[in-house]
Amino acid sequence: MRGATRAVRSAGCGLLVLLAAGCGGGAAPGVVRASWGDPQSPLEPADTNEVQGGKVLAMVFRGLKQYDPRTGAARNMLAERIETTDQQNFTITVKDGWTFSNGEKVTAKSFVDAWNYGALVDNKQKNASFFEYIDGYDKVHPENGTATAKTLSGLTVKDEHTFTARLRTKFSTWPDTLGYAAYSPLPRAFFDDHARWLRKPVGNGPYVIDSYTRGSAMRLTRREDYPGPDKAQNKGVELRVYTDNNTAYTDLMAGNLDIVDDIPAAQLKNVKADLGDRYLNQPAGIIQTLDFPLYDAAWNRPGTEKVRRGLSMAINRQQITGQIYRDTRTPATDWTSPALGEKGGYRAGLCGSACAYDPATAKKLIQEGGGLPGGRVTITSNVDTGSHRVWMDAVCNSVNNALGNDHACTVNPVGTFADFRNQVAQQRITGMFRSGWQMDYPLIQNFLQPLYCTGASSNYGKFGDPHFDRLVDEANAESSQSAANAKFHDAEKILAQRMPAIPLWYQNGSAGYSSRLSDVALNPFSVPVYEQIKAS
Repeated sequence: MRGATRAVRSAGCGLLVLLAAGCGGGAAPGVVRASWGDPQSPLEPADTNEVQGGKVLAMVFRGLKQYDPRTGAARNMLAERIETTDQQNFTITVKDGWTFSNGEKVTAKSFVDAWNYGALVDNKQKNASFFEYIDGYDKVHPENGTATAKTLSGLTVKDEHTFTARLRTKFSTWPDTLGYAAYSPLPRAFFDDHARWLRKPVGNGPYVIDSYTRGSAMRLTRREDYPGPDKAQNKGVELRVYTDNNTAYTDLMAGNLDIVDDIPAAQLKNVKADLGDRYLNQPAGIIQTLDFPLYDAAWNRPGTEKVRRGLSMAINRQQITGQIYRDTRTPATDWTSPALGEKGGYRAGLCGSACAYDPATAKKLIQEGGGLPGGRVTITSNVDTGSHRVWMDAVCNSVNNALGNDHACTVNPVGTFADFRNQVAQQRITGMFRSGWQMDYPLIQNFLQPLYCTGASSNYGKFGDPHFDRLVDEANAESSQSAANAKFHDAEKILAQRMPAIPLWYQNGSAGYSSRLSDVALNPFSVPVYEQIKAS
């Protein structure tokens, strides 16, 4: 998700971009060279909620569940079985024979310790709210004040391979969420010497991290003693940091890179001719939105919901996706993704007229809502990857045309993904900001709860609505997926009324790869299935 500043790599070639483009970027036999961006934070599973860090966690860790790389279905990985008679009390049996890459056994305690760490407010983990359904979360992670307990009362280790989880309410699809990286197990080494572990994370997946130089590259090698069924088919992966996806594409075409999973918009007109069947373009569980900083009183005063709806209606999604993205984006009509399918909860059109281009109504609503705060609005995003500057300019032009004011909307580009994410997390942005969401698991709940429930892990605009929260809780407690989906759809209707975020477009996964590679595929999350790739 995430040009050209590089860390010094060698005396002979200096910058990494020069090594790649000017010095050949030497391909080690069997190693996949892939484009990448620096993650926002150190790679703690419960503290990583962005795509670049998530790519690494998906190679280094395995959880109780694993999402099928073709269908997205949740399959048992370390879970021998997950049993319940009431959808609230679960008994989890962990498979024998699994180890971390340092030789330590993966046990029930490895999961319970990791989940307790992730939930505890003292540890300031971004994904803490993923544990909120487990009994005792309010004690270890109170909304205000300090924790009155250090561990979740709902988790109990029964023996080396068994633990139980008691939830605060029924949650019928809870087991299907357990493939998300936040629920990964952690070795004792994580707790015994945390600083050392952060420098070189130890996991239980098919790859081991060899080295990482921020701004340059991360190198991972195949773990030869990996006990899982999805062993790496290559010798390793070198993730090379790029701050311009056009440079990455140029390096791919020059033979200095093997895979780019972020085809720049400027190359979409050429990519099929350039790569032929080595170009992948497929639906993925991704939506791009523009979020509002509702932590800023100027955007959260009475009437501003009309301003927010008006801005949504001022955006000509059809024109932008057609002219810029050439069939790799589709105008959004709700806050989820068609990749979910009907069973997963997708229902087109829930945004209603608020997502339809109507410049006259847009202008009227913005005036009725008191006008743009301060008379203008900005759009902020990183511009190092994703061709974001192109669509930001297009969206602002659309808004300005609708309002008849060339200066109503302006673009605020941020140089790197990590810097942008930090500005968002620190609530330093005072206008609209990009908030792309790549699903963690293929359920509608994942598009709504983490982003829009009060205090949720990725609710960066700080939206809050008690009725929305209640509907999400009720949906999770339903015994059937169809009944749950109906409640989630009701929750989406509240988003349409209050518009805390503007749905822009659903995004395909797109990638190109070199002739060195075979068996290249993107999973439903749009991430290359690295362990399946073969490299000459």
